[in-house]
This record gives sequence, C-alpha cells and structure tokens, in this order.
Amino acid sequence: MNIDRTEFLLWMERIMTRFDHLSEHIKDLPIKTQTIDGEELLDSQDVMALFKISPRSLQRYRSDGRLPYYTISGKLYYKRSDVNQFIRECFKHPVRKK
Repeated sequence: MNIDRTEFLLWMERIMTRFDHLSEHIKDLPIKTQTIDGEELLDSQDVMALFKISPRSLQRYRSDGRLPYYTISGKLYYKRSDVNQFIRECFKHPVRKK
C-alpha cells in the first residue's frame, strides 16, 4: 500500500491537531498525588530522582533508619516532611570524603 506525499501530510496534520487537542485537556487535569493524613507521599522513584541516588543508596538510608518509610500494598512511600527533614539533617552533618 503506497500513500502519496500530500495524503501523508494531511494525515500528519490531522494527528498533530488531535495531539494539540489532547494537550489542552491534559493541562486541565488535576495532578493526583498520594497523601496520608493530608501530607504528600513520594515513592522511591521520586526520592531517587530528587536526591539523584541509586536504589541501593536509598535502601541504605532506610536500613540505617535515617529516612523513615511506609509500606502500602507492597510499595514504599516517604512522607514529604520526612524527606525534607532528612535533607536538613544532611546539611547539618555533611559527609566528608577522605
């Protein structure tokens, strides 16, 4: 099946118009965040991206008790306030490389 150039361009224009239409609807959607007791929850991916760390480093912070976490349906979550407190503590006691 061959499609000539003009037909292809018409289809692409139609697709792009639909993308623009969807984009407008997506902007209007509220961003759903997980909360507990009115406080925002972050998942492991959010925390790793925020700190720019590996999964193993995040595991170490949990194991050491430095970063409290909650398990809900087998998934780990962190309260935003706990993450902010962890950041404040790291600024108070920075790790010095030898």
